[in-house]
Amino acid sequence: MSTARNVLGDALQVCSRTPMTGFLRDGLCHTGPHDLGSHTVCAQMTEAFLDYSRQQGNDLVTPVPEYDFPGLKPGDRWCVCAARWLEAAEAGVAPPVVLEATHERALRRVSLGDLTYHALAASSS
Repeated sequence: MSTARNVLGDALQVCSRTPMTGFLRDGLCHTGPHDLGSHTVCAQMTEAFLDYSRQQGNDLVTPVPEYDFPGLKPGDRWCVCAARWLEAAEAGVAPPVVLEATHERALRRVSLGDLTYHALAASSS
């Protein structure tokens, strides 16, 4: 059982299992020393964010089977890099956030206020 905490101080919840997300592909936005991008923000994909990410050189739409990456579509939940989420917020295209599934380490890059402003209502994954 994980001891990871979310940005609210509670146990980290599942972001998505369909598609299977997380740096460790376990459905959770866990992080660790090998996760250089800090994939800690659980976000619900939007077309605007997917387009923005592609423009920044990170295509999240095209599947990459060798990395167990299914390709994403609007509505999918995915653990995104905290820095990229913040860049998208500053550009006005931040995807909605699932606070219960966003790792507390995201707070090193993003304020709780910004995450809360973009939060989805609590729901199951």
